[in-house]
Amino acid sequence: MTLLSAAVFAVALLYSSVGHGGASGYLAVLALAGFAAKEAAPSALALNLLVSGLAFLAFKRAGHFEGRLFWPFAVASIPTAFLGGLAKLPLQAYSALLAAALAWAAVRLAWPSLAESTDGSSVPSLPGAMGTGAGIGLLSGLVGVGGGIVLSPLLILRGWADAKRAAAVSAPFIWVNSAAGLYGHLVRKEVDWSGLLWLVGFAFAGGLLGSYLGARRFRGLWLRRLLGLVLLVATLKLLRTAF
Repeated sequence: MTLLSAAVFAVALLYSSVGHGGASGYLAVLALAGFAAKEAAPSALALNLLVSGLAFLAFKRAGHFEGRLFWPFAVASIPTAFLGGLAKLPLQAYSALLAAALAWAAVRLAWPSLAESTDGSSVPSLPGAMGTGAGIGLLSGLVGVGGGIVLSPLLILRGWADAKRAAAVSAPFIWVNSAAGLYGHLVRKEVDWSGLLWLVGFAFAGGLLGSYLGARRFRGLWLRRLLGLVLLVATLKLLRTAF
């Protein structure tokens, strides 16, 4: 239990520092602790809501949030994520392709010589942002990953946001998609929270510290490298799912 608590704290700290909630990390940790995937998924989404909410508040208070970047992506992603979740398709190919894309993005983010830093001054068109959001939502629903893991590197590598603004946009994007996913679980069946309620405090502490460090202390380059690490963790999880 001590190791599980420390792992949840560490996942929350790492993910919240780049504006993410950490659902994929919680699922991996809970699986290693012997929890079945069906039992762990609602709890991971609930922790995701908590930590991504903390990240959003921290980055917004630090002045990094821009609504014009958030709304087009989020509005278009919710219905397509729902449709993707309903689809009954073989996931191995999708998981493998997304893992390859995330690994490529991780390398480009971690080494600025491969992707020159940008001030994030480029602005996506409304149709472009909504089309991208719809695609991310559909892929997230199909594969079962948080949309922020795709949105964050895309915002940075396309020059639409720097690392801190990308984190500030990804956090609420993850929150609304996690809320929709958790609602789906609650509609289908009754969820027993009693076994994992004690993890909330550790997730809260990790999320509070990580989001503060990401919003106030870490430089943009360090955030890019931390995001690259998060993407590599997600890549390994996807490959494990695919194969």
